[in-house]
Amino acid sequence: MSTAKKFAGQTALYGLSTIAGRVLNFFLTPIYTRTYPAKIYGVFGNLYAYASMLNALLAFGMETTFFRYLNKRSDDKQLVYNNTFGAILTVSVIFFLCTFPFAATITNWIRIGDATPLPDYILYIKFFIGTLIIDALCVIPFAKLRADGRPGRYGLLKFINIVIFVSLNLVFIYLVPFIINHGLPGGTWMSGWFKKTWVGYVFLSNLIASSATLIMLLPEFMKLRPKFSKALFAEMLLYSWPVLVANFSYLVNENLDKILLGNLLPEKVSAIQVGIYTACAKISIFLSIFVNAFRLGAEPFFFSHAKNKNATQTYARIMNYFIIAVCLIFVALVANIELLKYFIKGKDAAQTQIYWSGIGVIPVLLFGYVSLGIYMNLSVWYKLTDQTKYGLYISGIGAMVTIVLNVIFIPSYGYIASAWISLAAYASMMVMSYLWGQKHYPIPYHLKKNLGYIIISIVLVYISFSVFKRNIFIGNGLLILFGLGTLYAERTELKAIFSKK
Repeated sequence: MSTAKKFAGQTALYGLSTIAGRVLNFFLTPIYTRTYPAKIYGVFGNLYAYASMLNALLAFGMETTFFRYLNKRSDDKQLVYNNTFGAILTVSVIFFLCTFPFAATITNWIRIGDATPLPDYILYIKFFIGTLIIDALCVIPFAKLRADGRPGRYGLLKFINIVIFVSLNLVFIYLVPFIINHGLPGGTWMSGWFKKTWVGYVFLSNLIASSATLIMLLPEFMKLRPKFSKALFAEMLLYSWPVLVANFSYLVNENLDKILLGNLLPEKVSAIQVGIYTACAKISIFLSIFVNAFRLGAEPFFFSHAKNKNATQTYARIMNYFIIAVCLIFVALVANIELLKYFIKGKDAAQTQIYWSGIGVIPVLLFGYVSLGIYMNLSVWYKLTDQTKYGLYISGIGAMVTIVLNVIFIPSYGYIASAWISLAAYASMMVMSYLWGQKHYPIPYHLKKNLGYIIISIVLVYISFSVFKRNIFIGNGLLILFGLGTLYAERTELKAIFSKK
């Protein structure tokens, strides 16, 4: 039980920093929806969808590879650090040479809607290229902080990044217009370059925040050495390329629907639908916070604990409490949708109704994240057994589900189809990972109990959202009943955990 406590403590530390940063970022959503019409906010969602997928490409699966080889080559951790960073640096240089000179051509490929001038779109692309490269270079230094057991510094740097990003957004959206409108010192100079409600300031803020993070990570960069091993690098590539494809396929599932919405729907409605879908998806941020915090704590823990004789029992116990947590969050968010929806209000009643028209997809998206989180937990088996090809197969099949079904159904059903297809992709990945995992690396998961929690949460969400029409009191009453029932069912295990010193 002390091992489970240790894992919970590490995850809590990552979770606190993740929650603080994400909550700050979340509060930008109502600011964006009040500042930008849905067709402009759709540009925001479209570009960040591309950026998320390219992040995986530039990271090249080296984050997972780094943790795996620290465990396999514990006698030469410095060489592992050098090699994994060198791989990302090489990919980043190639990416820059293949994209920045051709920003105009890329813009013509991915541009959606007709509300944004072409020169502005080209500038957005350049901002994103810079941000993507900087973020990629920070991947392995951040992984080293996690491997060294320094969640405090990791969390602080991530938090500062978000604070800078949020602060700059507030400066461009509120402070600069206030200075100009009230004739304050500097207002004349600012009026010469400032563009009111220009979404490019969001992307510029991101670039500046990422650059500041790169500077703050200089102590970690200073620990790099020119020592390099071709043999180790080749071995790492064999391990990492399936991870790369798997990560990229996962991000296809996560983001391609927004891109396809922008390209498969008529130009007059494409950007608006992407804007609605992106804004409503923000409600799921609280569930994705927990899933991400779990991943940050789990990956180094799972690798370091793999050689323990009771490892599989520990993984099963962690899965049990993970499912309880995500199911409780799932029910809680749906129970309070009538409050949370006010974070996606528009600048007037008409714009607000446009954004709120997508609320019906939120429970579907949330259960998709529940399935995704369980899949991430299950994926430990192929990472520990060096069978990363299965991650490729699973995510690849999920990506094919996403692509084929979106292409078929988006023209008729728009973002509603995208939400259900996202759930179908993640649920299929979850099931495949469980079935293959039990054949190659059996873990004694409490299957009946876990399925029970999942089914109960789905039933409660349906009752809260559809039967009682999002009544906040009934929804939270059902949440309390679920929580009390869970405490009773787990009372023996919980008593053993908290009584263990």
